Amino acid sequence: MSQVEDFLSKEEEQEIVAAIKKAELNTSGEIRVHIEASSNTEDAFKRALNVFQSLKMYETKQQNSVLIYVAVKDHKFVIYGDEGINKVVPANFWAITKNIMQAHFKKGAFKKGIVEGVLKAGEELKTHFPWQTDDVDELSNEISKG
Repeated sequence: MSQVEDFLSKEEEQEIVAAIKKAELNTSGEIRVHIEASSNTEDAFKRALNVFQSLKMYETKQQNSVLIYVAVKDHKFVIYGDEGINKVVPANFWAITKNIMQAHFKKGAFKKGIVEGVLKAGEELKTHFPWQTDDVDELSNEISKG
């Protein structure tokens, strides 16, 4: 088993997917989680941006998608928001979300940290991008892995 497969159990992954679905219920925003062993030679932020682009998250109608990127072996994670959301969230929003996640990660509660980060992002997305009757789920809710 690789570090990525050992990071979360199948049940924990399904709890994260359920949190994504819950977070997206009241917003047109999109949230994805990507887990991989390492960002390799890239800075974690640059790697998160590359993953964001490879998942075509920039193609959402309102540019309101959020990627939670986790590099397991490196012990690093990045929360990357698209242009649309970064224009409207408070300047310290991602730092607050990161601190919530990091507190859980330090205790080894990785699933709980990701779930809390997803739900916090969903709250902010709901404020600025409320769900509309014509909304469609533009991105997969499944966890992607590298």
